[in-house]
Amino acid sequence: MTEYNAPITEMEFLIKDVFDLNSITALPGYEEATPDMVDAILEEAGKLGRDVIAPLAQASDEQGATWNDNEVTTSPGFKEAYAQFVEGGWNGIGFDPEYGGMGLPFVLSNAVSEIWNSSSIAFGLCPMLTGGAIEAMHHHASEEQKAIFLEKMVTGEWTGTMNLTEPSAGSDLAAVSAKAVPQDDGTYKITGQKIFITFGEHDMTENIIHLVLARTPDAPAGSRGISLFIVPKYLVNEDGSLGERNPAYCISIEHKLGIHGSPTATMSFEGATGYLVKEENKGLACMFTMMNNARLNVGNEGFAAAERAYQCALNYARERVQSPVIGSKDKTSVTIDKHPDVRRMLLTMKAKTEAARAISYFTARQQDIVAKTDDNDARATADALIQLLTPVVKAYSTDIGIEVANDGIQVHGGMGFIEESGAPQWLRDVRITAIYEGTNGIQANDLIGRKVGMNGGAYLDILLPMIKEDLAAAKAKGGVFTEMAEAIEVGLNNTEKATAWLLESFKEDPKQAATGSVHYLRLLGNLCGGWLLTKSALIAQAKLDANEGNPAFMKAKINTARFFAEQIMPTSSALKAIFTKGYNAVLECEDDWL
Repeated sequence: MTEYNAPITEMEFLIKDVFDLNSITALPGYEEATPDMVDAILEEAGKLGRDVIAPLAQASDEQGATWNDNEVTTSPGFKEAYAQFVEGGWNGIGFDPEYGGMGLPFVLSNAVSEIWNSSSIAFGLCPMLTGGAIEAMHHHASEEQKAIFLEKMVTGEWTGTMNLTEPSAGSDLAAVSAKAVPQDDGTYKITGQKIFITFGEHDMTENIIHLVLARTPDAPAGSRGISLFIVPKYLVNEDGSLGERNPAYCISIEHKLGIHGSPTATMSFEGATGYLVKEENKGLACMFTMMNNARLNVGNEGFAAAERAYQCALNYARERVQSPVIGSKDKTSVTIDKHPDVRRMLLTMKAKTEAARAISYFTARQQDIVAKTDDNDARATADALIQLLTPVVKAYSTDIGIEVANDGIQVHGGMGFIEESGAPQWLRDVRITAIYEGTNGIQANDLIGRKVGMNGGAYLDILLPMIKEDLAAAKAKGGVFTEMAEAIEVGLNNTEKATAWLLESFKEDPKQAATGSVHYLRLLGNLCGGWLLTKSALIAQAKLDANEGNPAFMKAKINTARFFAEQIMPTSSALKAIFTKGYNAVLECEDDWL
């Protein structure tokens, strides 16, 4: 498998230049996130990813986690690598210093997470789930609960999980049936089974803190009757030491298409002691904090896998010699990256990956504003953008991860079908990301419903003027930038037309829009990706004009944006047409026609 090298120059360019690190460090509490610190953190994270975690990816694919008698042994090397991860303080980069974190910006911790995910999605899943549990507890747990659990979780000494899904309750959490019976001492006894629990059991830490959705005996039916509980693997004594084993057991792990190094547990709670978070029947609101965090992070997995698949394909294409270039007088065989169709595939992989990354980093920047600004208007604007773009980050990035990994196999040709090349693993590993944390169809329905249809497009009224401002700047630049801006403008106009149809039709029959919601999400994702690539290209040109930075990198940024405008943005017209006109055959289809 190709050695992984984190795209640090790209990360630094986005954080410092495109999303203006100076404006982030101006926020109270982020003053220490200087350019030098950003450089140092990314450099050291890149080394840990390249030298320690990435070599585990293929090995863990071949020998995944194993289960025996309710206990899980992780893939060889995972436990030692995780110990190095904890020793370096990597788990706490973006978390509150009060609990042992570094308190650094989300946009930086997002980049660092990309490194873990590109190195090994299976390994990166463990800190990802822990981070989501930390977020939920930080916002909703009592001060006493935070004092007991948070510091060890922030440092990574203990890991966290989210226990939502049951055999009869998948995406529909209203069907959750796990029971929570109150006890005289204020605790609850949790019984029931949860499935698909990522790192629900493992040997990398001494304790695992489960967040579990369950129902109290007199809870109302449906989602209004769900409560959230903290259920540790080992109970914690008053002095912070570990007490008795809580009866929350892993009774099996799944045999999966990919991410073999990540144990996906079936958990059996057999009267386990649980601690109520917040109030009874308020669990779903608490869990959504964790789920939204996870959705952004799963999106990160998507473009992180795409980056690794691209590196693998590019390395192979630069070494594989096959045939002379079509139309060339020189009949000497060349490396396949010289062939137009292969070069098109590589540029497609690169452009899609960079587009998804840019949307994710932009959204992370909004998280920083919400977390730290004193300006209420700025916070409201940033929060609206987060609400709008969370389903886009999750679904667009993971769809792209699958597409790019698939293209990576095609670049390899016959070798791409051979496990030894490393290319198939990225497709198998990333495939789950379109299903995690609400399938991409659910994300698309969330986008057309709660994020656009139900608020009259108010969030888009914030985003679209930002896009128009940058397109005007690109037009004013002239030349290829005008061509880019015009291509993005077509996508913007199609998005506006599709949105107008959505707002009108949603009132009468939301099923019409739901039929093509995934096309609307792709339309908006392409628009955002094209916009941010064009914005990046403008900044890259300014760097070239000022003789700053690496000229080859800056020219590549401009060319990637141009490719996206030329070969990806034209699909916006088709996406708009499918979304607004393509519902009849679906809605009029009778059951026996399927």
